[in-house]
Amino acid sequence: MQTEIITLDSNAHVTITTYLHNPSAAMPNGTIRPAVMIFPGGAYRYCSDREGEPIALAFLAAGYQAFVLRYSVAENAAFPKPLNDAETALDLIRNRAGEWGVDPDKIAVCGFSAGGHLAAAIGTMGRVRPNALILAYPCILESMSSIMPAPIPSLERQVTGQTPPTFIFATSADERVPVENSLQFAAALDRARVPFELHIFQNGGHGLALATPVTSAGLREHVDSDAAQWFDLCLNWLEHQFGSFNSSVGQ
Repeated sequence: MQTEIITLDSNAHVTITTYLHNPSAAMPNGTIRPAVMIFPGGAYRYCSDREGEPIALAFLAAGYQAFVLRYSVAENAAFPKPLNDAETALDLIRNRAGEWGVDPDKIAVCGFSAGGHLAAAIGTMGRVRPNALILAYPCILESMSSIMPAPIPSLERQVTGQTPPTFIFATSADERVPVENSLQFAAALDRARVPFELHIFQNGGHGLALATPVTSAGLREHVDSDAAQWFDLCLNWLEHQFGSFNSSVGQ
C-alpha cells in the first residue's frame, strides 16, 4: 500500500490522504482501478477518525484506490469553503490519475453525516463532479444547520438530471440526523430520474461507520449486524455503476 498525506490548505488544516495499491506484475488487471474518496462526518466541527481510514481500508481491500479528505471545519466551515476543498481534491485525483492508478471516469465520493452533506453538495452543486455518490446517514436539509457551526444549503433542492447515480443508507432509529434527510434526497433523485439505491435499516444509532466492532469506539449503538450489510450492498451497487472489477481495470 502507498499512503501519503497531501496538504491542500495549511491554514484550514485541509488534507487528502492516499491509500493506493502497489503496482504488481502479478495483478496486471489492477494497473488502473476505480476510486472512492471518503468524507468523514463530524457535524462540520471535526472529521471523525472512525469514518475515515477504516472506510478507506475497506474499499482498498475490495480493490479500489481510496482517499480520505479532511475538509474545512469549525471556524472554517462556512459554505462554500468545504465544497471548494472537495472540488480541489477531486481535481487533484483526476489530474494525478495516471500516477495513482485511478480511472478518472470511475470516481465515487462517500460521505458520512455532515460528510454526506458535502458529498451530496459536490454531486449537485460542484464545479466538478464525481461519477457516483455514496451517502451514509447524510445531512441534507438546511434544518440540520442547528447542529452545525455555520448554515448549510438544503441539497434536495439542488438535485437535477446531472446529479450522479447515488447510493444512500440510513437507519430509522437515528435520532441525530432524522431519516427524512435521506428520504427527501431520494425523492428528489426520483423526480429528476437519477438512478439511486436506498436502504433504510430499522436499528442502529447515528455514526455507525461500518456498523461493526472495528469502528464502534466500543459503543454498542455503533454495532448492528443488519446495518453492517450496507458495505457489501454498496460494493454490489458500485459494480453496476462502474462495471465488474476485472473488466473495468485491465486492458
